[in-house]
Amino acid sequence: MASAQAVSSHDLRALYSDHLGWLQSFLRRRTGCSQQAADLAQDTFVRVLASKQAVAELRSPRDYLGRIAHGLTVDFYRRRALEQAYLEALAARPEATELSTEERVVLLETLQSIDAMLNALPERTQQIFLMAQFEGLTYPAIGARLGVSVTTVKKHLVRALTQCLVIAEG
Repeated sequence: MASAQAVSSHDLRALYSDHLGWLQSFLRRRTGCSQQAADLAQDTFVRVLASKQAVAELRSPRDYLGRIAHGLTVDFYRRRALEQAYLEALAARPEATELSTEERVVLLETLQSIDAMLNALPERTQQIFLMAQFEGLTYPAIGARLGVSVTTVKKHLVRALTQCLVIAEG
């Protein structure tokens, strides 16, 4: 035999038949959609069924159903906002583009020029240039990492950037 606190099927049927129409109307006003209201109403009764609350002992069934439905509605809108933000983020992503043969050739030549420029630099200058350009480190951070002064970092970067200009012009 079920405990007195459990939801009895007779009490649940009565609660359902007495309040379903009101609950769907309540939810339709909040969602603006009769299908969504019907889904949330069903979810509300599933929550009632899963609860330990004795339906027969409810003083105000509409208040009880309304509180559950309100929480489900808040969850619905929160989930909808999250889905919308995700879809907007996907839409904002740039489309993958196919490079033309000419663009590939130019890109490869540029990469080869950069590689040649870096290989022509002394090792410490290469290292400082890469830290500044690809790691985004500040001059003091590079100096601290390598144990050199900020002035030394600046000199190496001037050397690297001068080499870039020579190769770009040549």
